[in-house]
Amino acid sequence: MSGYELSGMAEEEERPKKRAPWGVIALVLLTGLALIRNGSGEFDAGPPQPASAAAADARTARGTLGGAVQALPFSEPDRVRIPAIRVDAPVMQVGLDTDGWVGAPPPEDPNLAGWFTGAVSPGEKGTAVVVGHVDNTQGPAVFYGLGALKKGNHVEVARRDGKTAVFEIYGVEVFEKNNFPGDRVYASKGSPELRVITCGGGFSKANGYDGNVVAFARLIEVR
Repeated sequence: MSGYELSGMAEEEERPKKRAPWGVIALVLLTGLALIRNGSGEFDAGPPQPASAAAADARTARGTLGGAVQALPFSEPDRVRIPAIRVDAPVMQVGLDTDGWVGAPPPEDPNLAGWFTGAVSPGEKGTAVVVGHVDNTQGPAVFYGLGALKKGNHVEVARRDGKTAVFEIYGVEVFEKNNFPGDRVYASKGSPELRVITCGGGFSKANGYDGNVVAFARLIEVR
């Protein structure tokens, strides 16, 4: 995105001046993320899809996973790592494009994730959102393996303040874009949480992927 450099760190970071209400963001993301049309789906073996056992259960969805970890102040994410699926990628800012959709990292760079600036930063109280492509015309992209994650796997987000926010996966699900539960996915649970999202579900050349894979995670550690 213009005006943002992956290398270069300002001496002081400023909290985004205004965030849209979650009710609005949920609807915008429902449209935008469902229409990340970067995945080509043109490979013999498609990306892994979440197993039914990976769905978030009622207990973890209510926020009872692990002990309480104090929320962090605002700081932009710099890198995301998901050891279980060998993800180690820089993070850029993404906002809303001219059509009102959530932007995505450039599809030509397969190893690049995007932090949605309309939400909190990873580690803050609330629900942070990180997006990325499942594939492009060249092959698998950064979150190709997202659907293979299991409960208990970790997502590590290195922040510009030098801290690393460690999140534990408590659910991985795929949702149809026409029946996307925006409030369930994006609304704050009262603690620092993270959603990692990519394309998923069925694929057709006419319409692309018909859903999104969503990994639900909660802050368990700060390094």
